[in-house]
Amino acid sequence: MVAAVFSASAQFWSTSEPTKLKGSINSGSEESVPVFSKDSSILYFVRTFDDANKGGEQDQDIWFSKRSASNTYDESERLTALNNKYNNAIFGLNKAGTTMYLFNAYEGKKDQMKGIAKSTYSNGKWSTPEKLNVQGLDIDGEHYGFHMSEDESTLIVSYMGPGSLGEEDLYVSTKNGDGSYSTPLHMGAAINSSGFEISPFLTSQKDTLFFSSNGYGGQGDADIFYSVRQGSMTEWTKPENLGVKINSPKFDAYFIYSGNQAFWSSNRDSELSDIWMLTIPPVPPVSVICSSINASKFRMKDGKIDATVSGGIAPYTYKWSNGEVTEDIASLPVGEYSLTITDALGQTSETSCAITQPAAQQDIAMKHMFGYNANKLTVEEGELNSFLSTVEGWLTSQGRESVTVVINSSASTVRTRTFGTNDKLAKSRAEEIKQVILSYYKDKGLQDRVKVEIESAKVQGPEYTGDFENQDKYGPFQYIELKTK
Repeated sequence: MVAAVFSASAQFWSTSEPTKLKGSINSGSEESVPVFSKDSSILYFVRTFDDANKGGEQDQDIWFSKRSASNTYDESERLTALNNKYNNAIFGLNKAGTTMYLFNAYEGKKDQMKGIAKSTYSNGKWSTPEKLNVQGLDIDGEHYGFHMSEDESTLIVSYMGPGSLGEEDLYVSTKNGDGSYSTPLHMGAAINSSGFEISPFLTSQKDTLFFSSNGYGGQGDADIFYSVRQGSMTEWTKPENLGVKINSPKFDAYFIYSGNQAFWSSNRDSELSDIWMLTIPPVPPVSVICSSINASKFRMKDGKIDATVSGGIAPYTYKWSNGEVTEDIASLPVGEYSLTITDALGQTSETSCAITQPAAQQDIAMKHMFGYNANKLTVEEGELNSFLSTVEGWLTSQGRESVTVVINSSASTVRTRTFGTNDKLAKSRAEEIKQVILSYYKDKGLQDRVKVEIESAKVQGPEYTGDFENQDKYGPFQYIELKTK
């Protein structure tokens, strides 16, 4: 249905070029007010200024055309059962197609002509029309019109009534429990203007109202607009013009749609109006895919995901699993990200993309051998500088959040005079290097991301026998060892 391609934020997504109905529907007379049967097999319309009408050239009669095998409406004939010498017109059929709503011109009295009648279909024919009771409806002007909803619960009236802002305004009447209709209520300034609002058409869902107006500017004499219901039947969005394919510099009105075809009345290429139509192809389903740019380094938050949408009707809304609502997302850590996209018609599509990262840095270690009684090691030393610089790089440019440096120190059994005991020497080596490391990272502003732990400080090696000059024997136990985790 056309309703499936229409929304408060989008006009018909795409259409064919408008064409005038061919065959005998459009004649040298005036054709207007198209109305379809339930299955669209019959197109009813109004013809005016035709000698073949019941009341002659100045009369207005209901005509109809049956859909052909090629899905067109070509030939037409007068609906004899419901036409009389007065002006006749159809303005609605119920969903079942068994009740037709008509201009009330059947009692032959002037006061009764400006009202509504209904006829029911039974045993292959339409019944004699009967007046429909609309409470408080009093039409004084010469111009008025109606539309009945498919479910017969809502009547839209176009006339100059109580509180009208212009020549003709739109009013709404609802069905009462006894079958009558309530006093028409002005539908509000959101859709009524200082000009005229005529030829209403309410979608089957009763959420979108089409009408013609000369009060909102546009292409010409009267343009067709639509408005979307926001709550009650008196709460509507600002009217939107249906655009240049449907509206012309002349008079355009009586819009209706059936299946994927829209019909309306226009005098765009002649003095009198004809019935025009265009085709609205099905809306392509909405689809979304995504592509990702992975994090550049381990634990870096610089991944990106780009979404690409096709089909559907813009605008689109985006809902990412991380709470983002933009089309593309960035500054992403490693992880899986899913996206649900919704188009203007409520169609949805889902996709997901993953952000990966390079492998984590391998922890490193270094070991420095001390000479007899030595306990200091400066950053300028090549091996320590390399160790600390590598860790600094992890933290500043490679995405690592924090690092722990573990210290193990050792002293040999060769007696020390400087530190009193070899145990103190081992502990001094550990404490000295710990302070060097902490100072280095404080200077870099990284002190909160580096933790230094002394895992052990011990005396090791063979028992001392007075041969302190024996480096091969005692040297391997004079060291400081650093490792990361």
